[in-house]
Amino acid sequence: MDNWIDSMARHGGGLVFAVCLVEALGLPVPAAIVLLTAGALVALGKLALGTAILAAVTAFLLGDIVYFLLGRYTGWWLLGILCRISANPDSCILTSAEAFYRLGKIRLDRKQYSKAFEALQVVAVQYPSTTHFDEIIGLQYHIGSSLLDGARGRVWGIFPGFQHRDKGIEYLKTTIFEAPYSDYSPIAMMSVARGYQYFKETAEAIDALDQMVNSFPQHPLTPEAYLYLGLAHASLVEGPYYDQASTRDAITFYEDFMILFPSDNNVASAEKGLIDMKKVLAESKMKIADFYFKRRSNYKAARVFYNEAITVYPDSDIAKLARERLTEVDAAVAKSTEPQPKKKRFYFF
Repeated sequence: MDNWIDSMARHGGGLVFAVCLVEALGLPVPAAIVLLTAGALVALGKLALGTAILAAVTAFLLGDIVYFLLGRYTGWWLLGILCRISANPDSCILTSAEAFYRLGKIRLDRKQYSKAFEALQVVAVQYPSTTHFDEIIGLQYHIGSSLLDGARGRVWGIFPGFQHRDKGIEYLKTTIFEAPYSDYSPIAMMSVARGYQYFKETAEAIDALDQMVNSFPQHPLTPEAYLYLGLAHASLVEGPYYDQASTRDAITFYEDFMILFPSDNNVASAEKGLIDMKKVLAESKMKIADFYFKRRSNYKAARVFYNEAITVYPDSDIAKLARERLTEVDAAVAKSTEPQPKKKRFYFF
């Protein structure tokens, strides 16, 4: 005992630091006894109070920092190992999940959106059986939607940061992946499409809307998704002189919308969009037909495209013009088949 006290008196600060650090790292050493001994030596004047306090506080802080860094870079993997070797693994995991859930809500209240989402995602991915799962998915949707709408996070919970609408899309897609058939998935898909439209990435918006109508055909938002698909394809149409694939797709979705949801309040909008797209497609057929008729004298091809213009938009001025052109084609064909008089030949001797 005397040797132990003498060692403490000579190397008090170092011993206090070493033992407290080892205990902070989780090893079963009697740090409490060392601290009691150090206190006694301080009372006897054989150890400086500042040295003892500094050594103990530094050791415990260093141990906590080591665990923090391990947790930051290994995440749930290390926590899972520690829980497996604990006396009650289920209780350990449940307690950890509850801690991440509460941490996420605290950070959300402080408008630290990214950190809040990451904390909630740990629970959603690693402990999906938690009773808070549906609430967590709702909170994640709220974070993604808020960022998409231009909400600014807080740096250190105090200073307003920058807008991150692109991160809002990323978070919404993550939410869909975590719970693809939750009540929030169709809303999130619609929000993702809206976000891509904001960034003028129409192809990605169309993919999100396609996913929505295919995954949730009976959802109340499905009619709106069909209409937006028509509008999205229509926005890619550049006119009658260009490729008409997007025009045909827009026509298909407008027609599907009107057939599937005839009593929807947006039927009039779909009808207008359908008429506009049919007009563009019919005009495109007319341009091609005129080319074959007037530039190439290919009457067979011209007939085909004039008839297609009539079929696309039969009750229109374009169809009327196409019928007049067909009459001209017939006249040109008749004229081309008339026997031509033989030219007289003159012979010179």
